Amino acid sequence: MSKELTAEQIEAKRTRERIVVHHMIEAYCRGKHGTRRGSLCPECARLAEYADMRISRCPFMATKTFCSQCHVHCYTLEKLQAIKDVMRYAGPRMLLRHPVLVVRHGLDGMKKR
Repeated sequence: MSKELTAEQIEAKRTRERIVVHHMIEAYCRGKHGTRRGSLCPECARLAEYADMRISRCPFMATKTFCSQCHVHCYTLEKLQAIKDVMRYAGPRMLLRHPVLVVRHGLDGMKKR
């Protein structure tokens, strides 16, 4: 039985999720579109902005593990496929580039299982 998260804990989780998604999109854009570190192509910048908006409006942040496990998919089909492509490419690379973020993200997901 898990305890309820405070508003501060929910916002911290939301912030961590934004950071992880942004780093994943950045890694994808750098690898697939050849952009420089710290910058995004217009397509990936739109995806990052969209993902940030969806994360900021997620009503299930306190109880969900990962967006892929959520019973409500709030991304449009086009953006959902784009973010899946990003995660498929960047996920394995994140362990080498941002191991602390990956471990923390995994722990956030395991807390509710």
